[in-house]
Amino acid sequence: MQDFIKTGRLREILRSVGVSVLMTMATLAALEVVLRVADFRELREGVSERSLSYRYDAELGWAPIPNSSSVVINARSIHAKHNSLGLRDEEFRLDAKPTILFLGDSFVWGLDAEADERFTDLLKLKIPDHKILAAGVSGYGTDQEYLLLKRLWPKVEPAVVVLIFCTQNDRLDNSTNIRYEGYQKPYFETASDGALVQSEQPVPTSRLQYIKENWLVRNLWLARLVTSIYVKLDHPLRFVPDPTERLVGKIREFVETNGAKFLVGIQYRDEELVRYLQSSGIPFVLLDGAAAYPGSATGSHWTPEGQKFVAERMLGLLTENNIVRTRDAGANSR
Repeated sequence: MQDFIKTGRLREILRSVGVSVLMTMATLAALEVVLRVADFRELREGVSERSLSYRYDAELGWAPIPNSSSVVINARSIHAKHNSLGLRDEEFRLDAKPTILFLGDSFVWGLDAEADERFTDLLKLKIPDHKILAAGVSGYGTDQEYLLLKRLWPKVEPAVVVLIFCTQNDRLDNSTNIRYEGYQKPYFETASDGALVQSEQPVPTSRLQYIKENWLVRNLWLARLVTSIYVKLDHPLRFVPDPTERLVGKIREFVETNGAKFLVGIQYRDEELVRYLQSSGIPFVLLDGAAAYPGSATGSHWTPEGQKFVAERMLGLLTENNIVRTRDAGANSR
């Protein structure tokens, strides 16, 4: 009799557990459907140039996938291909030709430009005695560009480094740990003695990187929701005092310590940066007037005509500083 009672109780417990499990599964399934139908932006898989061909990088936040290719749609549709260094350029090999490395963000990477339309490719035709390398990564701030330069240096050994400063957003990029579609990034804080201290190492994995690189998060929207909440709580948005001029100084120090020359190109005039460059004796050129695609939402990147304009300005800067000699040098106005 007691065995019968115990068996009955066990069945009741199992039945209760089973019902609870089924109700939980049904609730989760319904929530999964709701999340998919609602299609919240926060849970979508990104389709920017970063999410298409970039991957998580513990030091830089994100970096191009070496030897990857993709079609990128912004103000226009373009084709992008990265070499074995993860740079959008032809395969690089050290040889007797001195290398001029252009460092920057999407303006050097060439968003909204086919590879042969970019100012760096146009300079290759004008300066055949030098190697031109476009070391731009879309979305990077000056802080990430500095870290990328140090990584590339042993493989590239440039004779000249030209930093292209994006007036539109580089200062904000340099002042925070999260940018654009929630991408986590490294940043530098200024210590009491004025020294720069690097933070966020290793860089936390971003929400979109979880979606792209984790099977469960990519395929289950509930997992996307949990991941999004976790990332926001564990790695919240931070802002620090703008370290831009100090970062430019660090890049210059690194470049010149390694025996190379350092120059700067500025997208639009930035008075504070101009004063710093002038007082520091750093050669620079303003790129105001370069034709760009309209609309701040797409980044106002240079059109093919704008790329030609920038190529002429950069040629003038290189000529004035006795780096190249050519009759094709354009006017270098400041």
